[in-house]
Amino acid sequence: MYKYNNSRADMLREIKVKREIMINCANKYGFTNEQTIKYSQELDELINEYQKSIGQSRRANEEVKFAFKHMIEVWPKALIEL
Repeated sequence: MYKYNNSRADMLREIKVKREIMINCANKYGFTNEQTIKYSQELDELINEYQKSIGQSRRANEEVKFAFKHMIEVWPKALIEL
């Protein structure tokens, strides 16, 4: 499994490189070649990791939006009590 400390842009670059390697291998040796399949599986793993990273940031954004919305709902009540 791949572990990333890099940016999403770095992850996308690695995905593009792996895709190109896989395509070249498939063109040269065929789609069912063992090496082509290995590259395809590695590419799948890279894409999955990238999608996870996007999902985590979206989830964090949703949590911030929820907290902000809740805060806005509570403030008017707090101001009235003052």
